[in-house]
Amino acid sequence: MPYEPTRKSLRQHPVPAWFHDAKLGIFVHWGLYSVPGWAPLSGEIHTVTVEGRGASPFAQSPYAEWYWNTLRLAGSPTRDYHARTYGEDFPYAGFAPLFREAAQSFDPAAWAALFGRAGARYVVLTTKHHDGFTLWPSEHENPHRPGWHAEHDLVGELARAVRAEGMRMGLYYSGGLDWTFEKAPVRDVVDLIATMPQSAAYADYVDRHWRELIRRYRPDVLWNDIGYPARMDVEALYADYYNAIPGGVVNDRVTQVDLGKLTGNPIARAVLRLVMGLAMRWFVTGRLPPSGHADFRTPEYASVDRIVPFKWEATRGLGYSFGYNRGETAEHTLSLEELVHSFVDIVSKNGNLLLNVGPMADGTIPPLQAERLLGLGAWLEVNGEAIYGTRPWSRAEGTTADGIPVRFTSKGENLYAILLGAPRGGTVRLALPAKGPAGGAGAVHLLGCDAPLATTYEGGQWTVRLPEALQASSAYTLKIGP
Repeated sequence: MPYEPTRKSLRQHPVPAWFHDAKLGIFVHWGLYSVPGWAPLSGEIHTVTVEGRGASPFAQSPYAEWYWNTLRLAGSPTRDYHARTYGEDFPYAGFAPLFREAAQSFDPAAWAALFGRAGARYVVLTTKHHDGFTLWPSEHENPHRPGWHAEHDLVGELARAVRAEGMRMGLYYSGGLDWTFEKAPVRDVVDLIATMPQSAAYADYVDRHWRELIRRYRPDVLWNDIGYPARMDVEALYADYYNAIPGGVVNDRVTQVDLGKLTGNPIARAVLRLVMGLAMRWFVTGRLPPSGHADFRTPEYASVDRIVPFKWEATRGLGYSFGYNRGETAEHTLSLEELVHSFVDIVSKNGNLLLNVGPMADGTIPPLQAERLLGLGAWLEVNGEAIYGTRPWSRAEGTTADGIPVRFTSKGENLYAILLGAPRGGTVRLALPAKGPAGGAGAVHLLGCDAPLATTYEGGQWTVRLPEALQASSAYTLKIGP
């Protein structure tokens, strides 16, 4: 039965099993901002922009992909860096020919192979970020900047390579912000809405772009950012997308609000800043419902504190930034252990992880980022059974008798207890049911070892004898089942 362009009809669309099962996606932020590849190392985004003080907290944004915005804010570290490195008169548009030249070295097959080795099941590419530059030569030219696009079809090249590796392909598009249509910079959280272009021309431009992307690349994920112009018919777009690709999914960043001249009033702006700050805090913890139809929610640089009934996807960079930031080192990057523990926590609570990489302008994945991806993939080679295709158990969290945090997942008759730390003393004691989730006999295995482990069960607690030669790992998985 075809979907109709109504909220009621769209709600009938089920989240497909593939998205529930996939657990890990790779986000790719790549564009003109990858040429300077710089942002201040000011901390994680919400601490800086939501809790930041002053008239322009976004001047301290750690997101390198926001380079053009921070460049336009007086006193920003980015403006100082730009003047020192390129000169005060060098325009952001000057990065376009440099990016086109560098992108000649792009190797989509190498990206796809790396993402596959990391254990990813899908990839989401930024086809157009807030600077408006598209990574494909669109049929619909930017009316304000003709030729504001990549020379080659980078979107299509990566989509083919990703699918050749057996992964699904998703597309990101900035529907809410486009700095070629709206010249005012984003200074604070109110401007995230106040600077959304609202013209009929922009609404038509976004709609035409999305429809072109759907027709040309048949994405498995529509990942819109910030929102949509208020006059755009999003329900019609989603209905047509589902009818063309029933197994596709759309995210929750669908805000359609036109504040008009309201933000020009200082009192109204102060009230809106308080409201927006609160809304952002609720958004990043997954507690703020989407303003329109969505298959999944997308907290950013955050997780949730419980199992939630709706599908969600945590998204973050390995460091503070999504776009490549040449200043980030291991000090600013998740360790492999932090990455694995965060990922396991997300999966135990009904989430996926969309983990970002920020390539250099020539398409090189920074070595530290590649190292983390390969480390995660090696961990998944041993423990992936406890991740892929699983569902939340009756509870997400627990602790061993000696204080090691535990996260739980389940699949069929099997329960998986993932220890976020190295067991001590050769045994693990854990309070669990005497049988598996479906009433199995309760044999216990350590993933990566063939033989079942010696166990005793007494007083509601398992005591599990571990192998003597326990391999070093970021986390260990006990499988309890028939």
